[in-house]
Amino acid sequence: MTCPRRQQGITRRTVLAGAGVAALAVTIGAKVATQRLRRSSYENGAGLPAQAPEIVSMVDKMPHRRFGATGLEVSEIGFGAWGIGSQAYGAVARADSLRALARAEELGCNLVDTAMVYGDSELVLGEFLKDRRSRWIVATKYSYQPAGMIATVEAQLRRLGTEVIDYYQLHAMPEDDRTYEELFRLKRAGKVRFAGVSLYAAHDIDQVLAQPLLDGIQVRFSLMDPDPFLRRVAQLRNSRLAVLVRSTLKEGFLTGKFARDATFPAASDQRHSWSAARIAQTVDAVERFRFLEAQAHSMVRAAVAYPLSFPEVSTVLLGTKSPAQAEENFGVIPGARLSASSLERVRELQEEMDLGGRRTPASLLKRILGRY
Repeated sequence: MTCPRRQQGITRRTVLAGAGVAALAVTIGAKVATQRLRRSSYENGAGLPAQAPEIVSMVDKMPHRRFGATGLEVSEIGFGAWGIGSQAYGAVARADSLRALARAEELGCNLVDTAMVYGDSELVLGEFLKDRRSRWIVATKYSYQPAGMIATVEAQLRRLGTEVIDYYQLHAMPEDDRTYEELFRLKRAGKVRFAGVSLYAAHDIDQVLAQPLLDGIQVRFSLMDPDPFLRRVAQLRNSRLAVLVRSTLKEGFLTGKFARDATFPAASDQRHSWSAARIAQTVDAVERFRFLEAQAHSMVRAAVAYPLSFPEVSTVLLGTKSPAQAEENFGVIPGARLSASSLERVRELQEEMDLGGRRTPASLLKRILGRY
């Protein structure tokens, strides 16, 4: 006859052993699931263009693409006007800004992107656009000014010296859907021809796709920032949205001209607050893409050729502050594309360095919850 105390001990050991086996199984299962999520976070096909970009016309050496379903044709390189406002990358002489815009026009550029919060940028453009307004697609933004959207648009029309804004963007996703209603009223009133959103995350793209009256998005996309564009490239391919790409040169680092000990002393330079470690790490990451120079003939051209290789992209915005920059941005870079083998190597590097941040704990949790 088994002693009750011994039987109790056996039962306890059995329970503990069973719990240990169960815990081990959960640990192994979690590890396997995590490894599977990590492996599947960068799909092989998503980082490669499905086909070559469609070029609808050429102006000099500048290819023009469709601007979504708007009916507009846009230069594949657009003029990023943040810098000419003298509040992002140091002071810029107005005469240089005007000459840069004029040279961009001569080289086939027909889209300029700005915002009221970009210093004097809209005022410089207003001066430039006199007697040449019909040659340009003007894009600007509502940055949620306290005065409200209607009053802000009226002020921007005066600053730009125009009666209509071709492409008006919310400078971030709205917290209230009533913001969209204001935007659509401006379209109906003829103050704005087309409307979109400048956004930051994959779920932002999902929300825009659910708004049928929006015409486009603006999104960062570069060798070092493949997401959120690549996370939603299939959906964008099947949409009718125009896609403006910003930050392709990663705040200038993808020009390849900065060393690890670079500093940015001007307080008006947005990189002024970057730590030495951040600068060094960014330069080290850029160096991994140096192999592209041989094909593209410069690091700048290689960096811009990357988003230009995707047919979903309507235009790549390049910040331009001087006639010399205009000469390169609009005279040398247009038409640049990366080969299939280079694009595959880029995808491998992005995965190796996790440049999309897809393996962070937060990103893995979103995948597990189906909110990727």
